[in-house]
Amino acid sequence: MKIGYGRVSSLGQELEAQEVALREAGCERLFVEKVTGTTTAPRKQLAAMLVNVREGDTVVVTKIDRLARSIIDLNKIVTELNEKGVSVEFLRDNLIFNAGKDVSSINTLLFNILGSFAQFERDIIVERTSEGRERAKAAGKHMGRKGQPDKKVQQAIDLMTNRSTNGMSVSDIVKVTGVPKPTIYAKIKGQTK
Repeated sequence: MKIGYGRVSSLGQELEAQEVALREAGCERLFVEKVTGTTTAPRKQLAAMLVNVREGDTVVVTKIDRLARSIIDLNKIVTELNEKGVSVEFLRDNLIFNAGKDVSSINTLLFNILGSFAQFERDIIVERTSEGRERAKAAGKHMGRKGQPDKKVQQAIDLMTNRSTNGMSVSDIVKVTGVPKPTIYAKIKGQTK
């Protein structure tokens, strides 16, 4: 049986093109997910696929970097599949690793080169993101999620500090201001230091 595995790294990306390519390649079952490929730990569909494949199956993936972005993880996954008697096919890279058969030296070389490029690309992205974050911090820009408006936070703090006179619970204050409890407590703690 041909089993497809597809993955995109972020919520903004779509899996549809990979799903179409996998179905056109004859995959009867698909395991797809939206999760970063930096590590295999949070990838539930990958884990499910590894458990469900059987000897004689072929796992089809559109590109090497969809399976893993680390050369170590990539080699580990393909080796594990081959040892189970499962072949692995990468459509775009035109590589097939047949289980139980001698793998050609050129396929192994190409596999490792392409896997190394995938890891290199990911490392460059991380490096550039970190550099950009540092430049933004140095320029005084706040990184991360947009916080609550200062006016609302101050209103919540005022209500919290006057709870004994206004009779409001913390839940009431959250409902009135829209400021989450953790934000209120963090701001109050920050003021007392």
